[in-house]
Amino acid sequence: MVDECTVTVDAGVCKMVTRIHAKMNDMGMVEIDIKSDCPNVLRMSWIVEPLCPYTEVEVPMLESTVYKWASDRLPHAACPVPCGIIKAVEVAGDLGLKREVRIDVE
Repeated sequence: MVDECTVTVDAGVCKMVTRIHAKMNDMGMVEIDIKSDCPNVLRMSWIVEPLCPYTEVEVPMLESTVYKWASDRLPHAACPVPCGIIKAVEVAGDLGLKREVRIDVE
């Protein structure tokens, strides 16, 4: 069982790097710690609270708590950080494997 992971997101042209550490707590919730070069991601990190991995991973994107946090605080819809947070919750919640995710732009 995987109960924690760290996801590093290099957002690309903005050159902002975000590290997301997710860990399952004793209550079955995933706690998230975010460190970022991006002031907008940092603003989002201030409101982060533990998430139920089952709920967060299985809801439609428009109902995701993470994407709601991002909608209110991140100015760019193409920012890959919210996806990175969801992947971290999925892995720490033992709902996904630790596998690299890539977006290559050519």
